[in-house]
Amino acid sequence: MHSITAFGGPQVAVALMQYRFVEKRRDLTQEELLEYNAFCQLLPGASSTQTIVLVGFKRGGVVLALLTLLVWMLPAVIIMTGLALLVSYFSWSGGIKSLSLLQPMSIGFIISAAILLFQKSVNNIITRWIFVLSVLITFFGFNTPWTIPLIIILSGLVTNFSDKRIPSDGTAPKSIQWRALIIFIGLFIAAGFLSERATKQNWESKKLFNLFETNYRFGSMVFGGGDVLMPIMYEQYVTRPVSKHIQETKRDVIKIDRTNFLTGTGLVRAVPGPIFSIASYMGATALKDKPVDIQIYGAIVASVGIFLPSFLIVLFFFPIWQHLKKFAIFYRSLEGVYAAIVGIMIGASLFLIKDISVAMQSANLFSIIMYLVVFVSSTYLLYKQKLGPQWIAFTCIVMGLLMSHWF
Repeated sequence: MHSITAFGGPQVAVALMQYRFVEKRRDLTQEELLEYNAFCQLLPGASSTQTIVLVGFKRGGVVLALLTLLVWMLPAVIIMTGLALLVSYFSWSGGIKSLSLLQPMSIGFIISAAILLFQKSVNNIITRWIFVLSVLITFFGFNTPWTIPLIIILSGLVTNFSDKRIPSDGTAPKSIQWRALIIFIGLFIAAGFLSERATKQNWESKKLFNLFETNYRFGSMVFGGGDVLMPIMYEQYVTRPVSKHIQETKRDVIKIDRTNFLTGTGLVRAVPGPIFSIASYMGATALKDKPVDIQIYGAIVASVGIFLPSFLIVLFFFPIWQHLKKFAIFYRSLEGVYAAIVGIMIGASLFLIKDISVAMQSANLFSIIMYLVVFVSSTYLLYKQKLGPQWIAFTCIVMGLLMSHWF
């Protein structure tokens, strides 16, 4: 249910997890959710995916964590693969207009969760200052990949200037398992070697090896989530293939035209689940001159490549994080980190509102009113009435379809 209703990308992830896994199911506490999210923001990869993997890891170890990852990514991967085939074969891209109301709905989800978290996490002078500064820094530096990790690190340091808060010993340290790190590094080296060999020797399936290597590299090195991933993808798939060096060497690299790329980045915003599922769309689109079955293989290979590093990285570093928590300096820092997460949520909301406002400048009065109505209603229904997010999302989709047809 979470996988098929998590509209809005990583900025909304904490909001929906707070509603579903903390308040409704009680799989973990609010403090644990904030801690998991803050920890994952410091790692490369898909932070919302890593956070939900940790929820599964807490409840059932590695096996349930892997199953959680598969259930979380599968709906988005299937939808984005299907959309890639539609765009390639039927030139279907106008349907995104009918999903426009999901944007203000997503912001409403963030605000409703931020209100709940603010009440418990921002309760003294230092946390209020951290909250305000986090909002401002997030808003003005949202497109910079290091903004969110730096906010979290600095917020944790600031709350250590005072030792008035008496920490407990924290969670007992767990033994560090090196297996995940060994697999991660081994796959990274193997993917690079096989991709280069496939290209130089012109293997028939070379593009599949190239897709896995490229996406595994993205999943291993991208900080800041999907908003940072897509500009890097653009450079790799659109800009690099037409660069002077590639043209001179006549190297056969993966190439996606600008129109198809931008269509995919727009569609992924209207799909529930992780923004990293954009890899499925790009994997299929990169092989659009191949038969359908090969395009599907491309989507699968790209998806596995981009999500696998996030899984391995979080399972290796989380026991280390748990070990560090027994020290007062790390345990005290969580107070500032929690306040920073709430500030980041509000700052991201303001940034998204700014983007929507720019896009709405040429819209008619009716559309502007509908955006405002959806934003306010989504916030109220989720925060006050505790209405399931799937019903709010479904209603917004229906309203968007009617608007696109009549107006």
